[in-house]
Amino acid sequence: MPTRAVRDLRPMNTLVRAMVLLLGAAALAGCAQQVRVTSDWQDNAPRDQPFSRVLVVGVSPDYNQRCAFEGFLTLQIRSESTTAIASCRVMSEKDPLTRENIERVIAEHQIDAVLATTLVAGDIKGKEGGTSETRGDAYYKATGIGYGYYGYYGVYGMPVVYAEFQTAPSIMTVTGQVEIMTRLYETRGATLVYELNTKARDLESREASLAIITGPIAERLRRDGVIR
Repeated sequence: MPTRAVRDLRPMNTLVRAMVLLLGAAALAGCAQQVRVTSDWQDNAPRDQPFSRVLVVGVSPDYNQRCAFEGFLTLQIRSESTTAIASCRVMSEKDPLTRENIERVIAEHQIDAVLATTLVAGDIKGKEGGTSETRGDAYYKATGIGYGYYGYYGVYGMPVVYAEFQTAPSIMTVTGQVEIMTRLYETRGATLVYELNTKARDLESREASLAIITGPIAERLRRDGVIR
C-alpha cells in the first residue's frame, strides 16, 4: 500500500489539469507579445547536467494561491525525464516556508534542484472578487530581494523576514502587469545556479495568468538545458 507521502505525489486533480490543457493553447498563441522571459546562469554554474527531480516552490504567504501556481508550473515542466514536485504536495499548510522544511523535503524525496518563484512587482487587486473599478488600484514592488544568503530572501529563496513576508501580496493576486523572479538552486551545496525574470502584461484573470506565465517559464528552462 502506498504511503501518504507517495499518495501526495500523484498527478494533480483533473480540474487543474483540464485548465492547463484548455488555457495552454491560447496562452502560447498570444504570449509572445504578452510575456517576456530573460534568463541568466550564475558564474561557474555547470550547464551540461539537466536536473531531474525538481521541487517547485511558489514563495507566497497565501497557501491556496501558492498551490495553484505550483500546480500549473509542475504540470508544465514535468516530462519523462523530469520529475516535478509541488512543495504544497509534500508540505502542509502549517509548515512554514523555511530552509529547514525545504531541506527536509529534499532529503525525503531525493530532490536535486529547488525552483523558487517570487513576486517582484505588479498591479494588485483592490479586493478579492472586486469589480474592474476596484482592481489594479495599487502597485506592489518588493524591496531587499537578495541574491545570496542575505536580504529579504535567503537559501532556496525562502523568506528570512517573516513579519514582512506574511503581509506581502501573493504571487497571483495581481492583474494587469506582473514581474516575477524564478531562481533555481542545486541541492548539493544549496547554491543558486540559474535565474529567470518573467514580465507579463494585460493579465485579466488568475487562471489565464497561471497558464500564460508558467508556459514560457517551462519553455525557457528546457531551451537553456536546465531540464529536459
